[in-house]
Amino acid sequence: MAEMHQLTKSLIIVILLLLIGCSDPYIDKIAQQTPLTEQRITQLGDALASGNVRNATLIKQYAEQLIESKPQLRPVVEEFLKDSTTQSPMYKALVDRLNTVKQQPQMFASNEAAFAELLNIYQAADPTLYSDALSDPLNVLADMSDGALPRVNALSKSQSLQANKAQDFGVGEQLVGNPNYGQWQTNSSGMSFWAWYGVYSMMDNMFGYNRKRYYHQWGKGRNYSYYHDYGRTRYSSPTQLRKQSQLETRTRKSFSNKGQRFTSPYSKNKSGASALSGQSRSAQSSANKFAKSNRAKSSYAKKSSSYSKNASFRNSANTTSRSFRRGK
Repeated sequence: MAEMHQLTKSLIIVILLLLIGCSDPYIDKIAQQTPLTEQRITQLGDALASGNVRNATLIKQYAEQLIESKPQLRPVVEEFLKDSTTQSPMYKALVDRLNTVKQQPQMFASNEAAFAELLNIYQAADPTLYSDALSDPLNVLADMSDGALPRVNALSKSQSLQANKAQDFGVGEQLVGNPNYGQWQTNSSGMSFWAWYGVYSMMDNMFGYNRKRYYHQWGKGRNYSYYHDYGRTRYSSPTQLRKQSQLETRTRKSFSNKGQRFTSPYSKNKSGASALSGQSRSAQSSANKFAKSNRAKSSYAKKSSSYSKNASFRNSANTTSRSFRRGK
């Protein structure tokens, strides 16, 4: 009888699980969207390999010219050259995020959240949008040339600094705050500062930038970058967005306790973009909505905080190995 009772309980549980699954429309949506997103990433890789991503091609051209004109920059330039290939940290991030949806669905608060991530990755892997996103590392190479190579899809540095009343955070400033190239660390005083991954840190020595970039100073005086002003919600994993939200909240609270004012890095969009695609311009509205909902402590931020603390989204799992692979 005991065995029969246990069998009946198990059968009931299975039936309930099936009923729950059948009542969730996102299960079918995930099944349909996963191969489409996987195919889009593969197509993006093919486009990079065949030279059909405009800014990836320009990165190769800029890198070749810089290595020839400034051979002392070769180590860091060669690192940026990887941004034109599937070895790019941005491309690898898309692959890792897709694998998380496929292999670790329990890391998401709901099936709806997992489906939203699939759509986000699909949109981010669009070759035109991806090309726009590459304008940040491309324009770092342009800045390394001391004006010999023009910026692309962006105002000149002097024009951008003036338009945004921004602070000059040195060569590579477009990538500060971008989790593909570094991370925010906190010192013993509770102040957060930017730390480059591996080879990227050579830029500060090469170009004489010898000050730490503190989060609160950067937040108040940052200049335009594609990642922060157009692409952050698409080129970040849920965990990365959650960490950014937590850092902003923690810093605001710390400044409030001291009677000081803190300015969010996303209080408003910076000007400086030019000739971006229609996809990127529509992404700007997404960035604006995200910034507004962050300030209002949106339900998305609350939902993000429900992810497991041990979630192995791209950077939470892989940043420890960055110093060994790709100069990370």
